[in-house]
Amino acid sequence: MSTTPAGSADTNLPRTGPSAFDDHHPPQRELLDDCVHCGFCLPTCPTYQLWGEEMDSPRGRIYLMDLAEKGEIGLEGPLHEHIDACLGCMACVTACPSGVQYDKLLESVRPQLERHVERSTPDRLFREAIFALFPYRRRLRAAALPGALYQKLATVPAIRRLAAKLPGRLAAMESLLPPVTVREAFARLPEHTAAVGERRGRVALLSGCVQDVFFHRVNEATVRVLTAEGFDVVVPRDQQCCGALELHAGREDPALARARRTIATFEGLGVDHVVANVAGCGSSMKDYGHLLADDPAWAARAKAFSDSVRDVSEVLAEAGPVAPRSPVRRRVAYHDACHLGHAQGVREQPRAVLRSIPELELVDIPEAALCCGSAGIYNMINPEAADELGARKAENVRSVAPEIVVTANPGCLLQIGKHLGRDLPLLHPVQLLDASIRNVDVPRN
Repeated sequence: MSTTPAGSADTNLPRTGPSAFDDHHPPQRELLDDCVHCGFCLPTCPTYQLWGEEMDSPRGRIYLMDLAEKGEIGLEGPLHEHIDACLGCMACVTACPSGVQYDKLLESVRPQLERHVERSTPDRLFREAIFALFPYRRRLRAAALPGALYQKLATVPAIRRLAAKLPGRLAAMESLLPPVTVREAFARLPEHTAAVGERRGRVALLSGCVQDVFFHRVNEATVRVLTAEGFDVVVPRDQQCCGALELHAGREDPALARARRTIATFEGLGVDHVVANVAGCGSSMKDYGHLLADDPAWAARAKAFSDSVRDVSEVLAEAGPVAPRSPVRRRVAYHDACHLGHAQGVREQPRAVLRSIPELELVDIPEAALCCGSAGIYNMINPEAADELGARKAENVRSVAPEIVVTANPGCLLQIGKHLGRDLPLLHPVQLLDASIRNVDVPRN
Protein backbone atom coordinates (compact mmCIF):
# COMPACT_ATOMS: atom_id res chain seq x y z
CA MET A 1 0.00 0.00 0.00
CA SER A 2 1.54 3.29 -1.06
CA THR A 3 1.65 6.28 1.25
CA THR A 4 2.67 8.77 -1.45
CA PRO A 5 1.71 12.27 -0.22
CA ALA A 6 -0.96 14.12 -2.15
CA GLY A 7 0.57 16.00 -5.04
CA SER A 8 3.90 14.15 -5.01
CA ALA A 9 3.11 12.45 -8.32
CA ASP A 10 2.88 15.92 -9.88
CA THR A 11 5.98 17.48 -8.31
CA ASN A 12 8.42 14.57 -8.23
CA LEU A 13 7.88 12.93 -11.62
CA PRO A 14 8.91 14.73 -14.82
CA ARG A 15 6.85 14.87 -17.98
CA THR A 16 7.76 11.89 -20.16
CA GLY A 17 6.06 12.79 -23.43
CA PRO A 18 2.83 11.50 -25.00
CA SER A 19 0.14 9.52 -23.19
CA ALA A 20 1.35 6.59 -21.13
CA PHE A 21 -1.75 4.65 -22.23
CA ASP A 22 -1.86 2.61 -25.42
CA ASP A 23 -4.47 3.28 -28.10
CA HIS A 24 -6.83 0.47 -27.11
CA HIS A 25 -9.63 2.07 -25.08
CA PRO A 26 -7.58 4.54 -23.03
CA PRO A 27 -9.46 6.73 -20.53
CA GLN A 28 -11.31 9.38 -22.49
CA ARG A 29 -10.23 12.99 -22.03
CA GLU A 30 -13.83 14.22 -21.75
CA LEU A 31 -14.50 11.78 -18.90
CA LEU A 32 -11.35 12.84 -17.07
CA ASP A 33 -12.33 16.49 -17.45
CA ASP A 34 -15.78 15.87 -15.94
CA CYS A 35 -14.23 15.67 -12.46
CA VAL A 36 -14.20 19.10 -10.78
CA HIS A 37 -12.50 17.73 -7.62
CA CYS A 38 -15.37 18.83 -5.39
CA GLY A 39 -14.84 16.08 -2.81
CA PHE A 40 -18.41 14.75 -2.60
CA CYS A 41 -16.95 11.29 -3.29
CA LEU A 42 -14.66 11.30 -0.25
CA PRO A 43 -17.15 10.25 2.47
CA THR A 44 -18.32 7.24 0.45
CA CYS A 45 -14.89 6.03 -0.74
CA PRO A 46 -13.79 3.03 1.37
CA THR A 47 -10.05 3.49 0.91
CA TYR A 48 -10.18 7.22 1.60
CA GLN A 49 -12.13 6.46 4.75
CA LEU A 50 -9.48 3.96 5.81
CA TRP A 51 -6.35 5.96 5.06
CA GLY A 52 -7.32 9.59 4.46
CA GLU A 53 -4.92 9.61 1.50
CA GLU A 54 -5.88 11.89 -1.37
CA MET A 55 -4.52 9.54 -4.02
CA ASP A 56 -6.70 6.77 -2.58
CA SER A 57 -9.84 8.76 -3.28
CA PRO A 58 -11.70 8.76 -6.62
CA ARG A 59 -10.65 12.32 -7.44
CA GLY A 60 -7.05 11.47 -6.55
CA ARG A 61 -7.08 8.45 -8.80
CA ILE A 62 -8.62 10.50 -11.61
CA TYR A 63 -5.82 13.04 -11.09
CA LEU A 64 -3.26 10.26 -11.57
CA MET A 65 -5.10 9.04 -14.69
CA ASP A 66 -5.03 12.60 -15.99
CA LEU A 67 -1.26 12.84 -15.46
CA ALA A 68 -0.71 9.51 -17.22
CA GLU A 69 -2.93 10.55 -20.12
CA LYS A 70 -0.82 13.69 -20.50
CA GLY A 71 2.37 11.64 -20.33
CA GLU A 72 3.55 13.24 -17.10
CA ILE A 73 3.76 9.92 -15.26
CA GLY A 74 4.01 6.32 -16.38
CA LEU A 75 1.70 3.42 -15.63
CA GLU A 76 4.03 1.92 -13.02
CA GLY A 77 4.38 3.45 -9.59
CA PRO A 78 1.66 5.65 -8.04
CA LEU A 79 -1.00 5.03 -10.69
CA HIS A 80 -0.68 1.26 -10.51
CA GLU A 81 -0.49 1.20 -6.70
CA HIS A 82 -3.51 3.39 -6.11
CA ILE A 83 -5.66 1.76 -8.79
CA ASP A 84 -4.82 -1.65 -7.31
CA ALA A 85 -6.00 -0.35 -3.94
CA CYS A 86 -9.41 0.66 -5.38
CA LEU A 87 -12.26 -1.73 -4.62
CA GLY A 88 -14.25 -0.67 -7.69
CA CYS A 89 -17.35 -0.36 -5.49
CA MET A 90 -18.68 2.63 -7.50
CA ALA A 91 -20.03 4.43 -4.44
CA CYS A 92 -18.39 7.53 -5.88
CA VAL A 93 -20.54 7.25 -9.01
CA THR A 94 -23.66 7.41 -6.84
CA ALA A 95 -22.31 10.31 -4.77
CA CYS A 96 -20.93 12.49 -7.58
CA PRO A 97 -23.09 15.56 -8.35
CA SER A 98 -21.21 16.13 -11.63
CA GLY A 99 -22.01 12.72 -13.10
CA VAL A 100 -18.37 11.64 -13.33
CA GLN A 101 -18.25 8.15 -14.86
CA TYR A 102 -15.53 6.74 -12.64
CA ASP A 103 -16.78 3.27 -13.49
CA LYS A 104 -15.92 3.78 -17.16
CA LEU A 105 -12.56 5.32 -16.29
CA LEU A 106 -11.62 2.43 -14.03
CA GLU A 107 -12.87 -0.03 -16.64
CA SER A 108 -10.50 1.50 -19.19
CA VAL A 109 -7.45 1.87 -16.94
CA ARG A 110 -7.29 -1.57 -15.33
CA PRO A 111 -6.78 -3.44 -18.62
CA GLN A 112 -4.03 -0.95 -19.51
CA LEU A 113 -2.24 -1.79 -16.28
CA GLU A 114 -2.71 -5.51 -16.80
CA ARG A 115 -1.16 -5.26 -20.25
CA HIS A 116 1.80 -3.06 -19.43
CA VAL A 117 2.77 -3.34 -15.75
CA GLU A 118 4.65 -6.41 -14.63
CA ARG A 119 3.51 -7.78 -11.28
CA SER A 120 5.79 -9.46 -8.78
CA THR A 121 6.00 -13.22 -9.22
CA PRO A 122 4.07 -14.07 -6.01
CA ASP A 123 1.31 -11.57 -6.88
CA ARG A 124 1.04 -12.80 -10.45
CA LEU A 125 0.94 -16.47 -9.45
CA PHE A 126 -1.66 -15.85 -6.75
CA ARG A 127 -3.93 -14.04 -9.19
CA GLU A 128 -3.43 -16.70 -11.84
CA ALA A 129 -4.44 -19.36 -9.29
CA ILE A 130 -7.65 -17.46 -8.52
CA PHE A 131 -8.59 -17.18 -12.19
CA ALA A 132 -7.65 -20.79 -12.86
CA LEU A 133 -10.26 -21.87 -10.30
CA PHE A 134 -13.19 -19.53 -9.70
CA PRO A 135 -14.62 -19.16 -13.24
CA TYR A 136 -14.81 -22.95 -13.68
CA ARG A 137 -17.66 -24.88 -12.08
CA ARG A 138 -16.09 -28.28 -12.64
CA ARG A 139 -12.90 -27.19 -10.90
CA LEU A 140 -14.90 -25.64 -8.08
CA ARG A 141 -16.81 -28.88 -7.64
CA ALA A 142 -13.53 -30.79 -7.48
CA ALA A 143 -12.29 -28.30 -4.87
CA ALA A 144 -15.50 -28.76 -2.87
CA LEU A 145 -14.53 -32.30 -1.91
CA PRO A 146 -11.36 -31.41 0.04
CA GLY A 147 -13.13 -28.24 1.18
CA ALA A 148 -15.91 -30.25 2.83
CA LEU A 149 -13.35 -32.54 4.45
CA TYR A 150 -11.33 -29.58 5.71
CA GLN A 151 -14.39 -27.99 7.30
CA LYS A 152 -15.10 -31.21 9.19
CA LEU A 153 -11.52 -31.24 10.46
CA ALA A 154 -11.35 -27.49 11.13
CA THR A 155 -12.54 -27.88 14.71
CA VAL A 156 -9.51 -30.03 15.54
CA PRO A 157 -7.11 -27.84 17.57
CA ALA A 158 -4.04 -28.93 15.61
CA ILE A 159 -5.72 -27.99 12.32
CA ARG A 160 -6.74 -24.60 13.73
CA ARG A 161 -3.17 -23.95 14.85
CA LEU A 162 -1.90 -24.72 11.35
CA ALA A 163 -4.54 -22.47 9.79
CA ALA A 164 -3.51 -19.65 12.13
CA LYS A 165 0.01 -19.79 10.67
CA LEU A 166 -1.06 -19.27 7.07
CA PRO A 167 0.35 -16.09 5.45
CA GLY A 168 -1.96 -13.12 4.71
CA ARG A 169 -3.57 -14.00 1.40
CA LEU A 170 -3.85 -17.72 2.07
CA ALA A 171 -5.27 -16.96 5.51
CA ALA A 172 -7.85 -14.71 3.86
CA MET A 173 -8.92 -17.47 1.47
CA GLU A 174 -9.19 -19.95 4.34
CA SER A 175 -11.30 -17.56 6.42
CA LEU A 176 -13.68 -16.92 3.50
CA LEU A 177 -14.33 -20.56 2.68
CA PRO A 178 -18.11 -20.91 2.32
CA PRO A 179 -20.06 -23.67 4.05
CA VAL A 180 -19.45 -26.67 1.81
CA THR A 181 -21.67 -29.69 1.29
CA VAL A 182 -20.97 -32.25 -1.39
CA ARG A 183 -24.68 -32.61 -2.14
CA GLU A 184 -25.07 -28.91 -2.83
CA ALA A 185 -21.83 -28.64 -4.81
CA PHE A 186 -22.88 -31.37 -7.26
CA ALA A 187 -26.60 -30.56 -7.47
CA ARG A 188 -28.10 -29.45 -10.78
CA LEU A 189 -31.03 -27.20 -11.54
CA PRO A 190 -33.66 -28.49 -13.98
CA GLU A 191 -33.25 -27.07 -17.48
CA HIS A 192 -36.91 -26.06 -17.50
CA THR A 193 -39.31 -25.46 -14.62
CA ALA A 194 -42.90 -24.54 -15.44
CA ALA A 195 -44.74 -21.66 -13.84
CA VAL A 196 -47.17 -22.39 -11.04
CA GLY A 197 -50.65 -21.20 -11.86
CA GLU A 198 -51.21 -18.53 -14.50
CA ARG A 199 -48.13 -18.00 -16.64
CA ARG A 200 -46.87 -14.39 -16.49
CA GLY A 201 -43.61 -14.68 -18.39
CA ARG A 202 -40.60 -16.76 -19.34
CA VAL A 203 -37.09 -16.05 -18.03
CA ALA A 204 -33.65 -17.62 -18.17
CA LEU A 205 -31.45 -17.83 -15.08
CA LEU A 206 -27.71 -17.32 -14.95
CA SER A 207 -26.74 -19.97 -12.43
CA GLY A 208 -23.20 -18.63 -11.96
CA CYS A 209 -19.95 -20.29 -10.89
CA VAL A 210 -19.32 -19.84 -7.15
CA GLN A 211 -23.05 -19.24 -6.80
CA ASP A 212 -24.02 -22.55 -8.37
CA VAL A 213 -21.46 -24.65 -6.50
CA PHE A 214 -21.35 -23.10 -3.04
CA PHE A 215 -24.68 -21.22 -2.96
CA HIS A 216 -26.80 -23.64 -4.95
CA ARG A 217 -29.54 -23.27 -2.33
CA VAL A 218 -29.93 -19.63 -3.47
CA ASN A 219 -30.39 -20.77 -7.05
CA GLU A 220 -32.97 -23.34 -5.96
CA ALA A 221 -34.85 -20.68 -3.99
CA THR A 222 -34.70 -18.34 -6.99
CA VAL A 223 -36.30 -20.92 -9.28
CA ARG A 224 -39.00 -21.74 -6.72
CA VAL A 225 -39.86 -18.07 -6.18
CA LEU A 226 -39.97 -17.22 -9.89
CA THR A 227 -42.17 -20.19 -10.72
CA ALA A 228 -44.43 -19.47 -7.74
CA GLU A 229 -44.85 -15.96 -9.13
CA GLY A 230 -45.87 -17.29 -12.54
CA PHE A 231 -42.65 -17.46 -14.56
CA ASP A 232 -41.35 -20.35 -16.60
CA VAL A 233 -37.65 -20.67 -15.78
CA VAL A 234 -35.03 -21.89 -18.24
CA VAL A 235 -31.52 -22.76 -17.01
CA PRO A 236 -29.20 -23.51 -19.97
CA ARG A 237 -27.10 -26.55 -19.15
CA ASP A 238 -24.14 -25.36 -21.23
CA GLN A 239 -23.79 -21.91 -19.68
CA GLN A 240 -20.39 -20.94 -18.32
CA CYS A 241 -18.82 -18.05 -16.39
CA CYS A 242 -20.10 -14.60 -17.42
CA GLY A 243 -16.63 -13.05 -17.02
CA ALA A 244 -17.47 -10.70 -14.14
CA LEU A 245 -14.46 -11.48 -11.94
CA GLU A 246 -12.03 -11.11 -14.82
CA LEU A 247 -13.71 -7.95 -16.06
CA HIS A 248 -13.50 -6.27 -12.66
CA ALA A 249 -9.82 -7.24 -12.42
CA GLY A 250 -8.90 -5.78 -15.82
CA ARG A 251 -8.42 -9.12 -17.60
CA GLU A 252 -10.15 -7.81 -20.69
CA ASP A 253 -9.58 -10.50 -23.34
CA PRO A 254 -10.77 -13.52 -21.32
CA ALA A 255 -13.66 -11.48 -19.89
CA LEU A 256 -14.89 -10.48 -23.35
CA ALA A 257 -14.52 -14.04 -24.62
CA ARG A 258 -16.79 -15.16 -21.78
CA ALA A 259 -19.21 -12.34 -22.56
CA ARG A 260 -19.54 -13.48 -26.18
CA ARG A 261 -20.06 -17.08 -25.10
CA THR A 262 -22.72 -16.03 -22.57
CA ILE A 263 -24.59 -14.00 -25.19
CA ALA A 264 -24.52 -16.92 -27.63
CA THR A 265 -25.81 -19.28 -24.94
CA PHE A 266 -28.80 -17.17 -23.90
CA GLU A 267 -29.86 -15.17 -26.95
CA GLY A 268 -31.86 -17.86 -28.73
CA LEU A 269 -33.97 -19.02 -25.79
CA GLY A 270 -37.00 -16.86 -26.48
CA VAL A 271 -37.18 -15.43 -22.97
CA ASP A 272 -38.44 -12.09 -21.70
CA HIS A 273 -35.42 -11.54 -19.48
CA VAL A 274 -32.12 -13.07 -18.47
CA VAL A 275 -32.19 -13.09 -14.68
CA ALA A 276 -29.18 -12.72 -12.39
CA ASN A 277 -29.23 -13.26 -8.64
CA VAL A 278 -25.59 -12.21 -8.16
CA ALA A 279 -24.93 -8.47 -8.11
CA GLY A 280 -21.50 -8.65 -9.75
CA CYS A 281 -22.68 -10.91 -12.56
CA GLY A 282 -25.73 -8.78 -13.29
CA SER A 283 -23.63 -5.63 -13.36
CA SER A 284 -21.20 -7.10 -15.88
CA MET A 285 -23.89 -8.56 -18.14
CA LYS A 286 -25.74 -5.25 -18.22
CA ASP A 287 -22.48 -3.69 -19.44
CA TYR A 288 -21.85 -6.10 -22.35
CA GLY A 289 -23.43 -3.64 -24.78
CA HIS A 290 -20.85 -1.00 -23.86
CA LEU A 291 -17.94 -3.42 -23.68
CA LEU A 292 -18.56 -4.84 -27.15
CA ALA A 293 -19.81 -1.65 -28.79
CA ASP A 294 -16.86 -1.46 -31.20
CA ASP A 295 -17.06 -5.12 -32.26
CA PRO A 296 -19.13 -5.15 -35.48
CA ALA A 297 -19.98 -8.82 -35.16
CA TRP A 298 -21.22 -8.53 -31.58
CA ALA A 299 -22.28 -4.93 -30.89
CA ALA A 300 -25.99 -5.31 -31.70
CA ARG A 301 -26.20 -8.75 -30.11
CA ALA A 302 -24.48 -7.50 -26.95
CA LYS A 303 -26.79 -4.50 -26.63
CA ALA A 304 -29.88 -6.66 -27.08
CA PHE A 305 -28.60 -9.08 -24.49
CA SER A 306 -27.72 -6.36 -21.97
CA ASP A 307 -31.14 -4.78 -22.44
CA SER A 308 -32.72 -8.09 -21.46
CA VAL A 309 -30.77 -8.59 -18.22
CA ARG A 310 -32.56 -8.02 -14.91
CA ASP A 311 -31.73 -8.68 -11.31
CA VAL A 312 -34.23 -11.12 -9.83
CA SER A 313 -35.56 -8.38 -7.55
CA GLU A 314 -36.32 -6.20 -10.57
CA VAL A 315 -38.41 -8.95 -12.18
CA LEU A 316 -40.30 -9.67 -8.97
CA ALA A 317 -40.91 -6.02 -8.09
CA GLU A 318 -42.11 -5.14 -11.58
CA ALA A 319 -44.46 -8.12 -11.79
CA GLY A 320 -45.84 -7.69 -8.28
CA PRO A 321 -46.70 -10.53 -5.89
CA VAL A 322 -49.31 -13.16 -6.65
CA ALA A 323 -48.14 -16.10 -4.54
CA PRO A 324 -49.52 -16.03 -0.98
CA ARG A 325 -47.00 -15.11 1.70
CA SER A 326 -46.90 -16.33 5.28
CA PRO A 327 -45.64 -13.99 8.02
CA VAL A 328 -41.94 -13.79 8.92
CA ARG A 329 -41.82 -12.08 12.29
CA ARG A 330 -38.17 -11.09 12.18
CA ARG A 331 -36.12 -7.91 12.20
CA VAL A 332 -34.14 -7.98 8.97
CA ALA A 333 -31.15 -5.81 8.02
CA TYR A 334 -30.64 -5.31 4.30
CA HIS A 335 -27.11 -4.66 2.98
CA ASP A 336 -26.86 -3.05 -0.45
CA ALA A 337 -24.32 -5.02 -2.48
CA CYS A 338 -22.20 -2.40 -4.27
CA HIS A 339 -22.65 -3.86 -7.74
CA LEU A 340 -26.41 -3.92 -7.24
CA GLY A 341 -26.95 -0.56 -5.54
CA HIS A 342 -24.16 1.56 -7.05
CA ALA A 343 -23.35 -0.13 -10.36
CA GLN A 344 -26.92 -1.11 -11.32
CA GLY A 345 -28.89 1.46 -9.36
CA VAL A 346 -31.13 -1.28 -7.99
CA ARG A 347 -32.02 -0.27 -4.43
CA GLU A 348 -35.76 -0.03 -3.99
CA GLN A 349 -36.69 -3.28 -5.73
CA PRO A 350 -35.06 -5.66 -3.19
CA ARG A 351 -36.64 -3.68 -0.37
CA ALA A 352 -40.05 -3.80 -2.07
CA VAL A 353 -39.72 -7.55 -2.47
CA LEU A 354 -38.83 -7.98 1.20
CA ARG A 355 -41.65 -5.69 2.33
CA SER A 356 -44.12 -7.94 0.53
CA ILE A 357 -43.52 -10.46 3.33
CA PRO A 358 -46.12 -9.96 6.07
CA GLU A 359 -44.92 -8.77 9.50
CA LEU A 360 -41.28 -8.55 8.43
CA GLU A 361 -39.47 -5.53 9.91
CA LEU A 362 -36.93 -4.20 7.42
CA VAL A 363 -34.11 -1.95 8.63
CA ASP A 364 -31.23 -0.24 6.84
CA ILE A 365 -27.62 -0.31 8.00
CA PRO A 366 -25.64 2.83 8.91
CA GLU A 367 -23.00 3.82 6.35
CA ALA A 368 -24.99 1.81 3.83
CA ALA A 369 -23.01 3.20 0.88
CA LEU A 370 -19.68 1.99 2.28
CA CYS A 371 -18.39 -1.30 0.80
CA CYS A 372 -18.06 -4.35 3.06
CA GLY A 373 -14.63 -5.10 1.56
CA SER A 374 -15.55 -8.09 -0.57
CA ALA A 375 -15.38 -6.46 -4.03
CA GLY A 376 -14.83 -9.49 -6.24
CA ILE A 377 -11.36 -10.81 -5.41
CA TYR A 378 -10.34 -7.76 -3.35
CA ASN A 379 -10.69 -9.46 0.04
CA MET A 380 -8.24 -12.13 -1.11
CA ILE A 381 -5.62 -9.89 -2.72
CA ASN A 382 -5.87 -6.97 -0.25
CA PRO A 383 -6.91 -8.78 2.95
CA GLU A 384 -5.77 -6.14 5.45
CA ALA A 385 -7.88 -3.35 3.95
CA ALA A 386 -10.77 -5.74 3.38
CA ASP A 387 -10.66 -6.86 7.01
CA GLU A 388 -10.87 -3.27 8.25
CA LEU A 389 -13.89 -2.65 6.05
CA GLY A 390 -15.48 -5.96 6.99
CA ALA A 391 -15.13 -5.24 10.71
CA ARG A 392 -16.63 -1.78 10.18
CA LYS A 393 -19.57 -3.24 8.26
CA ALA A 394 -20.14 -5.88 10.95
CA GLU A 395 -20.19 -3.18 13.64
CA ASN A 396 -22.77 -1.23 11.65
CA VAL A 397 -24.88 -4.36 11.21
CA ARG A 398 -24.80 -5.08 14.95
CA SER A 399 -25.87 -1.51 15.70
CA VAL A 400 -29.37 -2.15 14.32
CA ALA A 401 -29.80 -5.42 16.25
CA PRO A 402 -31.14 -7.57 13.41
CA GLU A 403 -32.28 -11.16 13.65
CA ILE A 404 -31.43 -11.83 9.98
CA VAL A 405 -29.03 -10.16 7.53
CA VAL A 406 -29.75 -10.25 3.79
CA THR A 407 -27.75 -9.18 0.76
CA ALA A 408 -27.77 -10.09 -2.94
CA ASN A 409 -24.17 -11.14 -3.50
CA PRO A 410 -22.28 -14.27 -2.38
CA GLY A 411 -19.06 -12.35 -1.78
CA CYS A 412 -20.86 -9.98 0.59
CA LEU A 413 -22.45 -12.91 2.42
CA LEU A 414 -19.01 -14.48 2.98
CA GLN A 415 -17.31 -11.21 3.90
CA ILE A 416 -19.97 -10.09 6.37
CA GLY A 417 -20.24 -13.59 7.80
CA LYS A 418 -16.49 -13.68 8.40
CA HIS A 419 -16.64 -10.56 10.57
CA LEU A 420 -20.12 -10.87 12.01
CA GLY A 421 -19.90 -14.52 12.94
CA ARG A 422 -22.44 -17.25 12.30
CA ASP A 423 -24.87 -16.42 15.09
CA LEU A 424 -27.24 -14.68 12.68
CA PRO A 425 -28.68 -16.14 9.49
CA LEU A 426 -27.07 -14.51 6.44
CA LEU A 427 -29.31 -14.93 3.42
CA HIS A 428 -30.04 -13.81 -0.11
CA PRO A 429 -33.38 -11.96 -0.24
CA VAL A 430 -34.97 -14.69 -2.38
CA GLN A 431 -34.30 -17.23 0.38
CA LEU A 432 -36.40 -15.22 2.79
CA LEU A 433 -39.16 -14.77 0.23
CA ASP A 434 -39.03 -18.48 -0.61
CA ALA A 435 -39.48 -19.40 3.06
CA SER A 436 -42.46 -17.06 3.30
CA ILE A 437 -44.14 -18.42 0.15
CA ARG A 438 -43.60 -22.04 1.21
CA ASN A 439 -44.46 -21.30 4.86
CA VAL A 440 -41.33 -23.01 6.17
CA ASP A 441 -38.72 -22.00 8.73
CA VAL A 442 -36.19 -19.39 7.65
CA PRO A 443 -32.94 -21.17 6.71
CA ARG A 444 -29.71 -20.51 8.61
CA ASN A 445 -27.71 -19.71 5.48
